[in-house]
Amino acid sequence: MSDDALSSIPAARWGGMSSAELALAVGGFGIGTGEFAIMGLLPQVAGDLSVSVPYAGHVISAYAIGVVVGAPLIAVLAARYSRHNMLLALMSLFALGNLASAAAGSFGLLVAARFLAGLPHGAYFGVAALVAAGMAAPHQRARAIGRVMMGLTVATLVGTPLAAWFGQALGWRAAFAIVGAISVLTVVLTWFYVPKDRRNPSASPLTELGALGKSQVWLTLGICAIGCGGMFSVFSYITPALTEVAGVSLGTVPILLSVFGAGMILGNIAGSRLADWRLMPAIGIALVFNLFAYVLFYFTMNTPWMAVINVLLIGGGFAVVPGIQMRLMDVAGKAQTLAAALSHSAFNLANALGAWLGGLSIAAGYGWTSTGLVGAMMAVAGIGIFLSSVFLERSKKTAALKVA
Repeated sequence: MSDDALSSIPAARWGGMSSAELALAVGGFGIGTGEFAIMGLLPQVAGDLSVSVPYAGHVISAYAIGVVVGAPLIAVLAARYSRHNMLLALMSLFALGNLASAAAGSFGLLVAARFLAGLPHGAYFGVAALVAAGMAAPHQRARAIGRVMMGLTVATLVGTPLAAWFGQALGWRAAFAIVGAISVLTVVLTWFYVPKDRRNPSASPLTELGALGKSQVWLTLGICAIGCGGMFSVFSYITPALTEVAGVSLGTVPILLSVFGAGMILGNIAGSRLADWRLMPAIGIALVFNLFAYVLFYFTMNTPWMAVINVLLIGGGFAVVPGIQMRLMDVAGKAQTLAAALSHSAFNLANALGAWLGGLSIAAGYGWTSTGLVGAMMAVAGIGIFLSSVFLERSKKTAALKVA
């Protein structure tokens, strides 16, 4: 079934969200909850499995590696599968990884289970974005993608704190069991509510790999990997910045982390609408907004009230994500699945790069708020890549007009 056929399928709606979008968003909610909940449960994992807390952090790295490896690998190998069946398989694999995490009897098995759980992450969001965009009117594709991504942003606000609370009350294994249950629910909802399509006979691994030969694909991935890194540079070290610079009590930190989640939700909504208005200006506006937020963080993170504003604005930087997803789909040609999945590999690279550079700045003695300057420099670099993309595209259009 083509994207045009998908867009003609009537669907029940819950508010502004179709039943299919809701099913896909539940999957995003489960993935977001599973990815971030472990960060608040590392001491329990370390104590239960007799390892140090820093060593227990390898389970987070294992998941991230799974995301980076799994997104392109699965997108290429499963190119001929229908998108409906891919979604079922990906979420089943995610459920298996989380249930295996809950049952892991040793640290090594837990690391392996987290790697397994990370494999379908990027491919799921990529395929879900394609399905959502295919069901939407042409001028509402970004908003459809944003509604699917809403599951991920709501997870930072609600799912992660709840999973962490259950994990603390019932043990860390309970958190993974809950995520596994959400994943199974997603499989059921997907089966019933996401339109079934046929496999594309023209799709192939070689067709998908064709995306890697397109300069605009690489530039867009660069915007994501570099331009989005500032968010993680700041957020990775937000707790000491809040307590030691802004003077926020440790007990208030979870509330401010929820403010960050609220900022992500608002950014997702605003970014989706801007991208449906004009795609490239929307990406540029979001990058400039991020630059402003990081500079403000560096200069004003000295009172609790400004801390609230700064955390909200930094979360709002998620506004760039729907536009990046749309841009990749537009420039990938026939290699839609790989390009859509690679955006999440790039986002995880942004996570690793931003946290690493922010840590270097702190270790060099520049202070907890220096991560804001690191983020600002990454935002400037992202803007530079964005401008290169715009210039290259305009140059090609000008050359084509001259030939014509």
